[in-house]
Amino acid sequence: MILGEGVRLRAPERSDLPGFVKWLNDPEVREWLLLYKPISHVGEEKWFEEMLKRPPDEHVMVIEAPRDGDWIAVGNCGMHRIDWRSRVCELGIFIGEKSYWNQGIGTRVMGLLLKHGFETLNLNRIFLEVFEDNKRAIRAYEKAGFVHEGRKRQAIYKGGHYTDILIMSVLRSEWFQSG
Repeated sequence: MILGEGVRLRAPERSDLPGFVKWLNDPEVREWLLLYKPISHVGEEKWFEEMLKRPPDEHVMVIEAPRDGDWIAVGNCGMHRIDWRSRVCELGIFIGEKSYWNQGIGTRVMGLLLKHGFETLNLNRIFLEVFEDNKRAIRAYEKAGFVHEGRKRQAIYKGGHYTDILIMSVLRSEWFQSG
């Protein structure tokens, strides 16, 4: 378990999959993800089995937040495509429980992932990609210390038009200077 202020990250269990399916079938949640159509429980089971075959450092983690003295799953996150020679990885995150949107959870989770990536995994660069119109996520990433480093112009077709994808990153030296 990775603990933070008002948030924690843990390994996923098969019992988490119905919640993932519920979230990923919500068009408001899916709007900011690369998914463009609903998913099935069977498809999520297959995804889970494939995820477990990847190296442990690339396993998805469940985001939990407090509710009524207990912890509940509110989303998931992970480090993907870790390049150990260059010490680089890409982050992914989504908060599926909409009642937890706009409460700073994304910013806190990104801080935990950066701390884990730089202090535990000894990475040098951590980056992510975000749709240019996902203002809430961009704000959370900036608060966590990410800087804009590039743009993929008209990189994805969604909602009837082409959208740019922004590339944001944090370097190890920036992380340790800010802390």
